[in-house]
Amino acid sequence: MSEQKLTAELRTEFGKGFARRARMAGQIPAVIYGHGAEPIHINLPGRATTLAVRVSNALLAIDVDGEQHLTLVKDIQRDPVKQIIEHVDLQTVKAGEKVTVDIAIHVSGEVAPGAVASLEATTVSLEAEATHVPTAVEVNIEGRKAGESIHASDLVLPKGSTLLTEGDTLVVRVAEAAGSEEEESTEAAAE
Repeated sequence: MSEQKLTAELRTEFGKGFARRARMAGQIPAVIYGHGAEPIHINLPGRATTLAVRVSNALLAIDVDGEQHLTLVKDIQRDPVKQIIEHVDLQTVKAGEKVTVDIAIHVSGEVAPGAVASLEATTVSLEAEATHVPTAVEVNIEGRKAGESIHASDLVLPKGSTLLTEGDTLVVRVAEAAGSEEEESTEAAAE
């Protein structure tokens, strides 16, 4: 994952009123924390930040008054109605450092005829290098038959990643389609 570069302004005022004024000026309040350092309260450019954090676990290189901070997006607070970003929490990371992240599971392929796949877990927790956090874990269900299942321990992880989720966690369950027995009995009766 490549890092996005953003320039931030240090903020000295706090509270709901100041945050509201900053958002109206096209900025997003944020805080950088981690590695035992004091939290740094900043304002990020609104549009650039919104585009940068569209991917989960975005890696941001933030310039605060000439000082560089390599950060990983940890939390985003959004307005429940408008879905605009209200605040961003950023964790300081270092190149080569291992971090814990939740990664989305993407399912590809088609199950065997008469079966249906059910995604039971949408994310898995991984430990990965901060500068090489994967965007997703791919699960291929091509040709799987009813009764088969894929557990977290069966996933093919990106190089350098370690699974933190329990190995017996059910990720994908393949079951018989609800109408397939009725269809078969109807076809048998018709013959």
